[in-house]
This record gives sequence, structure tokens and C-alpha cells, in this order.
Amino acid sequence: MLAAAALLLTACIGGSGTPPNGSSTAGGPPPATATSPSSSAAVGGSTSGGGQSAPAPPTVAGRIDAGLRLPWSAVFLPDGTAVISERDTGLLRSVNSGSASSEGAGGPAGTIGQVPGVVPGGEGGLLGLALSPDFAADRYLYAYFTAAGDNRIARFRLNEAAGALKLGSPEVIFTGIPKASTHDGGRIRFGPDGYLYVGTGDAQRREQPQDTAALGGKILRLTPEGRPAPGNPFGENPVYSLGHRNVQGLAWDSAGRLWASEFGPNVNDELNLIVPGGNYGWPEVTGAPRRPGFLDAKVVWPSTADSSPSGLEIVCDTAYLGALRGQRLWVLSLKGEFAGDPVGYFTGSYGRIRSVSLAPDGRLWVLSNNQNPDFALVLNLAG
Repeated sequence: MLAAAALLLTACIGGSGTPPNGSSTAGGPPPATATSPSSSAAVGGSTSGGGQSAPAPPTVAGRIDAGLRLPWSAVFLPDGTAVISERDTGLLRSVNSGSASSEGAGGPAGTIGQVPGVVPGGEGGLLGLALSPDFAADRYLYAYFTAAGDNRIARFRLNEAAGALKLGSPEVIFTGIPKASTHDGGRIRFGPDGYLYVGTGDAQRREQPQDTAALGGKILRLTPEGRPAPGNPFGENPVYSLGHRNVQGLAWDSAGRLWASEFGPNVNDELNLIVPGGNYGWPEVTGAPRRPGFLDAKVVWPSTADSSPSGLEIVCDTAYLGALRGQRLWVLSLKGEFAGDPVGYFTGSYGRIRSVSLAPDGRLWVLSNNQNPDFALVLNLAG
């Protein structure tokens, strides 16, 4: 049972008519309530200087009814159609992004097809999606999923026939990522350099994150065909960074710097600034202990009950992180290599937030594993 939500971003596109912070229509959803490191409810904090101005608060604008089941990732076609993965069904669903309105418009999601070979279980199943940078020419959709023996990546052509999207045959491009009932990673995104970045988990194998010959507990960097990308820090090796526990968010700021969200154990969820060959410490350290040989997190949430960060998007150097256990949207400003203090919104109002994605029209979609079926929230930001 779930909800999907969209945030209308006006900070970059100069939108107008945004309701003031805390406003809502009669009978509508509750207003955004912010928690910050200066309040008793907040626990997240920047370790890298902070000092940035607070980001604009999101407010509720409407909803989309889609009837999804355990959505995990969303990507957007050039016409604005959202393609969404469902973890346990293995289905790819389509939602018309233009169906959002304050009246709750929009019908059930369409079905594009079922990814063959998905073996759901625990945190595994059909997870991250990415569109080819050359999608207009090659029509490739990439998917990260749990199979019988591993986690793997395949690509499919999204064909259109009689006005409907159809899933082509799979081409498996990368295999051997360890699987387990938990810590399966799963986020994939193409970077500004045209290469595919892959967040993996340690799959409960604590010896893997510090081993550059292992795929668990890493961020990988691949060509679109699934080979190690040129210029990787360890030669003909897909590993781009190591020492991770369970990476589930990847995004780039305006200068092309890669940031990643990561689950801690029972403490110290993290937002990290990723550098090639960087070692982020797991399982030797977590958080920001300033221990030689390891890179500190830029933001640390000491209690995983307040975060468990999954999806990540960066727009106009503002980072948006979805919190699972924390059941809120964390928002923070970035400036160069520094991260400001995170501010939480909608705490406990809309369930577990799994994915945050920017649509072509400037809206930010937030997929939430919720206790209320068949609705989606639409939020916007004050200008």
C-alpha cells in the first residue's frame, strides 16, 4: 500500500501562486511542519560547515490517484509520462504526470510489462530504473533487480504500439552483485558524463565493502553496455567508491559533484559527497569520526529512526531526501563541498518515502510506501 507524490519546484523556474508556508485548503492534507537541528524533534546535522540559508518549505498542492503497489523508482519519458517500478510485482507502471490536480484527478497506473526473472524477497525485487541518455534514439530503459542468485542490471527497449508502451526483451548487461534479504542497494542513475552509476549494498557480507575486488558495499561506474567505465580509479574495475553499507540515493549538484544517501546500522545514516576511489568507512566506521584513511559523511543522522534515507534528488543545489523510518522529506542546501543543516517536512504525515525524482516539467515526484492506498500527494515549494 502506498502513495506517490509530486513537488512543484518554483525556486528554479520562477513559478507563482504558491500558497504561503503552512497553508492548506479546507478539508485538505495537513500543512508542512518543519523540524530542524535547532528544534527538539530534529536529529540531523551538517558536519561540513553548514551556514547555508534554509531551503524554501514545501506545501501541499494536490494529489494523483494511481493505485501503485510498493513503488521503488520513477523515471520520466520525454513526454512527461512517469515509468515506475513495483518492487514485489516486478511490474513497470506508467502514470500520466499531467493528471495531478488539487481535486485528486488521475486514474490507475497503466502496465507496461513485467520484468522477467525478478525474484522478490525482503528488500529485494524490482528496484532502480534509469533512462538512457540517448533515449530518444535508442529507447533503452535500464533496471536493477534481484534475480535467483544475484542482483543484476538489464536494459529493455520501450516500444510504442497503438499508443501504448510495451516492454522489449531484456538484455542483461551486468551480473554478480550480491543479494540478501536486506542491504541490496538498488539505485541506478546516469551521470553527467554519460556513464551508469550503481549503488550497491553489502548484502550482509561485512568483508565486501573494503574489498575492491567485490561488488557489495560500493558505488559502481559502468558504460551503457555494462563494462567498467574508462577512468575508474582502480583500473579495469567497475568500483568507483567503497566502504558503503547500503546506498539508495544518487544525485549530482550544479557543478557535477556526486552525492549519495546511505543507511547506517542502528546509528549514523549519512549523506556523502562522493569522490573517485573514496573510502567511506563501512564497516570500520560510520558517520564522521575524522579517522585517517576514511572520508567523513557531510550530513549525519545519529538515529536511524529519524531518517533511513532512500531516494535523493538535487535541484538548484537544494537536496531532497526521502526518509523511510523517519517518514519525512529532508531538505538541505548545498554550497560547493559543504552541506547545510537538514530540515524535515511532513513528519509522520505521508508514510515512508522511498524515491524522489525530478520530472521534465519541473515537478519533484516523491514515491511513498504508505498505509493509505490509491492516492498521491502533490507538493510545491514557495518561491
